[in-house]
Amino acid sequence: MAATVHVLNGPNLNLLGKRQPEIYGRDTLADIEAACRTLAAELGLELVFRQSNHEGVLVDWIQEAREKAQGLIINPAGFTTTSIAILDALLACPIPILEVHLSNIHKRESFRQHSYVSLAATGVIAGCGAHGYLLALRHLARLVQPRS
Repeated sequence: MAATVHVLNGPNLNLLGKRQPEIYGRDTLADIEAACRTLAAELGLELVFRQSNHEGVLVDWIQEAREKAQGLIINPAGFTTTSIAILDALLACPIPILEVHLSNIHKRESFRQHSYVSLAATGVIAGCGAHGYLLALRHLARLVQPRS
């Protein structure tokens, strides 16, 4: 049975490709999802890919991943710097968690440089654009699948 990975995306990521492409790139979220689905199939992973602008919905999905997934990738977007609720949900999630950011949050405004999510993350990928999601998938595949 294939390992399942949930990819969760936070607020405004539905506007990728339209909103500040000089920061976030020209790929849309649909482009990123398609690339992730292609790679997941190659890696033998099942993929659940979602986006919400609502904090509580993301918390619900993290709790669902806790029960149904073997790994979690999260781009918390604007909730990175504000959400204790998302942090608490992640801390209760006993699976590998990779935090992904399209931009390098450490080169941006000071308020964007602190991440609550990092306190629960197994690893963090930032500043690699849409490719960061693929890096995260490859790394999670190594963490959740038995090696031969």
